[in-house]
Amino acid sequence: MNIGRFGAVLKKEYRQFFRDRITVGVSFMLPAVQLLVFGYAINFQVKHLATAVLDYADCAESRAITQDFVNSEYFDVVRYVSNYRELTALIDRGTVKAGIIFPPDLKRRLKAGKGAEAAVVFDASDPMTASSAMSSAQTIGLYRALVFTGRWKGGGASMPFEIRTRAWYNPQMLSANFMVPGLIGVIMQLVTTMLTSMAIVRERERGTLEQLLVSPVSRFELIAGKLVPYIVLGYADITLALVIARYVFGVAVAGNLFALYALAFLFLASTLGLGLLISTAAKTQQQAMQMSMFVFLPSIMLSGFFFPVAAMPWFVRPISYAIPLTWFLEICRGIMLKGQSFEHLWRQSLYLGVIGIVILGAALSRLRKRIS
Repeated sequence: MNIGRFGAVLKKEYRQFFRDRITVGVSFMLPAVQLLVFGYAINFQVKHLATAVLDYADCAESRAITQDFVNSEYFDVVRYVSNYRELTALIDRGTVKAGIIFPPDLKRRLKAGKGAEAAVVFDASDPMTASSAMSSAQTIGLYRALVFTGRWKGGGASMPFEIRTRAWYNPQMLSANFMVPGLIGVIMQLVTTMLTSMAIVRERERGTLEQLLVSPVSRFELIAGKLVPYIVLGYADITLALVIARYVFGVAVAGNLFALYALAFLFLASTLGLGLLISTAAKTQQQAMQMSMFVFLPSIMLSGFFFPVAAMPWFVRPISYAIPLTWFLEICRGIMLKGQSFEHLWRQSLYLGVIGIVILGAALSRLRKRIS
């Protein structure tokens, strides 16, 4: 091997690599950002779960048990309710993820040594969160049973107090019920963002963009013609995913299918906007694909697809809330698993719509400048 020729080729490759600022940025920033952000964000242990309390007993014992839940740091009591319907509505809307219910005869049964119970219901649409919270609730129940055993001797009850847990929306705690609705959003973002990001770049690489610009086609017609096929593709992907979810995994849509399709348009506006933004920055299709993955990986890791947002540190959550996929996952899982309507999902829809308008508006503005 000729060292001189080898050195010349090596020098050329180094110069060519470092001359491309986008490739350099993706190569060094991608692993650094992912390691720092994901290292803090990925947490399987869920704490500070929003919880409501329905206390029919209203006694010192029920208040002590409630304080045990708070002291564990796994539960944050954010609301006290007066009836079962109010508790159900809070869990349906996603305002709280758990509910503690104390029966009216709690104190009497404890003193009589007959064995008292309290119920804790969980939103099990996220089985990972629900499983962790159930385990914590049962531990608290065992601790309080030991306390009551030491306080009241005798009475004939082997277990003076017990916490019964119930899982709502996903009683069998099947992971497919959680993952499949989330995959619909993930697939939509991956396909539409990546393909849209390469659409303008492909025209520029082939030299056909200039031909389009000198044709009678207006700027609006050009942009709309580029976007509409990917909107249709996005809806085709949703339909295919729903069919597979229903007939392969047994995950049916519990809510209004039309509402899911309508709110999916807000998400498509965000993903198409991201693709257009990338297309205005990338010079080649390879760069567009690299930048799409740079956007896609944080989206899938920080959106709540794998790990609940509530388990992430406070300084990571603003990033999660700025990711469109975060809100669409809540919409998709809410409609498919809980049968939620727009009445329950207006907040998520509002945030998703605002994010979509900002991203798509910025992308269209930048694209018009590049085309001009």
